[in-house]
Amino acid sequence: MRFLQHLPVLVILIPLISAVVIPVIGRVNRFACWIVSCVALFFSLSGSIYLLNKVANTGKVTYHLGGWKPPWGIEYSIDHLNGFVITVIAFIAFVVAFYAEKSVEHEIEERKIPAFYSIYMLLITGLMGIVITGDIFNLYVFLEISSLAGYALVALGKHRNALVASFNYLIFGTIAGTFILIGIGYIYMQTGTLNIADLRERLPEFYNSTVILTAFAFFTVGLCLKVALFPLHFWLPKVYNYSPSVVSSIMAAVGTKVGLYVMLRVMFTVFKVEFSVENVPIANILIIISSIAIVVGSILAIAQTKIKLMLAYSSIGQVGYIVLGATLTNQIAMTGSIIHILNHALMKGSLFLIVGCLVYKAGIERIDDLEGMGKRMPFTMAAFTVSGLSMIGVPLTVGFVSKWHIAIGALDAGMWYFVPVLIISSLLTAVYFWRIIEKIYFYEEPALLHEDRRVNININWDRREKRENFGDRRINLERRSEFKGTRRKNKEDRRRQLDKQWQPLEQWDEHGRWEVVKNDRRVSEEDRRQFMPDRRSLEGIGRRTRDYNLALIKRGEAPWTMLAPTLVLSGACIFFGIAAKIPVAIAEKAAAMLLR
Repeated sequence: MRFLQHLPVLVILIPLISAVVIPVIGRVNRFACWIVSCVALFFSLSGSIYLLNKVANTGKVTYHLGGWKPPWGIEYSIDHLNGFVITVIAFIAFVVAFYAEKSVEHEIEERKIPAFYSIYMLLITGLMGIVITGDIFNLYVFLEISSLAGYALVALGKHRNALVASFNYLIFGTIAGTFILIGIGYIYMQTGTLNIADLRERLPEFYNSTVILTAFAFFTVGLCLKVALFPLHFWLPKVYNYSPSVVSSIMAAVGTKVGLYVMLRVMFTVFKVEFSVENVPIANILIIISSIAIVVGSILAIAQTKIKLMLAYSSIGQVGYIVLGATLTNQIAMTGSIIHILNHALMKGSLFLIVGCLVYKAGIERIDDLEGMGKRMPFTMAAFTVSGLSMIGVPLTVGFVSKWHIAIGALDAGMWYFVPVLIISSLLTAVYFWRIIEKIYFYEEPALLHEDRRVNININWDRREKRENFGDRRINLERRSEFKGTRRKNKEDRRRQLDKQWQPLEQWDEHGRWEVVKNDRRVSEEDRRQFMPDRRSLEGIGRRTRDYNLALIKRGEAPWTMLAPTLVLSGACIFFGIAAKIPVAIAEKAAAMLLR
């Protein structure tokens, strides 16, 4: 069929067209924006699966835009590697888009919803274009499309710090993009071509050229910054933490994986294995850096008190797994690295969708607030447990498949000393996931407060809060005590007088202690006694307030449009852990292609 011949370009063109159509439709019906995005991404997913199946059966698929043959024209090329990756992107993008309806309504202002879906489709267009193109400059164009869309999506978050996170992301992303563009310019200056297949044939005669060595250095630094490889990870935690849950999910699941795909392409396709290993010892350097990233990412994740921050630092370690497996330059380890692109997308995508369910249903973002949630949201917490066990690498889960291949590859390459790194990382991962599982299932549900005095507690999200370590929750506490006779009258007169001057707020101070603030001024001891006649510690009141708020959460799950995608991804962590031969067979062919 003629339609199928144009499928390589249609899987990108359909999301791009929908990005233009969605704002127009959004003026009439915002719900239709969600429908259009889901339909467009379902088409892209179907097309990606068809292309991957065709590559598996007949070999490499190429498409020449406008009929212009390379190296003069732009070529779209699909082989086992990018066919695998584009299918992962399309699948995760569709699942997240289906999930987005209720989550976006809850976390993004209503008037911005059409803009969100439009920018989301631009992001997917850019990510898929990066993977499918066979032209290195076209790759840069799609990289910038996805980056610009990512900056805008992060800024759509309601939290004030979302703008700061987006700006930081913009700065680091621009620096990375500039480095990559300079590298492309040097390569074109030396070879006179931009086609990736053509570059592979022409570059070997220039391997000793200073221009090519400089270009490779710019590529390496720019891509390490794009994928947030330690120690160039500064931008990632805040972006994941302050983004809407849908944005965090798609960026954690496939955003950095596309950058890792580009790294594999540049190191092992544009430049051959001999160059990356022998001419420039970059593989040895990245092996050491990735090993440090694996351990440090896990340690930093243990230290976090917010769920999103914990998952963000965990992602830094997981990036290290993919880089380590690739730079061992061993087919088994490379297979583990490629298969981890899928596995981490499933695990981390599921975990961030679960966080979105918690935010929607209970407004929970802190780890301590998960106490007893196993009884209140049993299916969601079961999905979290499965995904967490997959991250640890428990057998029969996808995480085990990746780590097993990387470990066996390290042994096969004679580098047994990297196996303890994987074991230590798995143990550290077990620490920070088990503490959550323990709170979910083995802690009692918070009970409502029972006091002699009435306590009226409200949660007030104050955008003036800037301290990340202690969060942005301030507790508005009004304490009304019952007194008798004249003493009661005097107390109430004093309370009314204070109410006219200021409103008490309870918050963390810069030293991590509770303080009460009135009109941004510290409260005197006399005023403190008026509001707390029993002199109960403010820290204790903070705990009791949190317990009271959590006790008001009703049992039940998030809407089915949010729960179903979450269960699908967590279920896939088990399915592809048991039926691992399906993706492993494709990853093995992709690894053999890169290392030949």
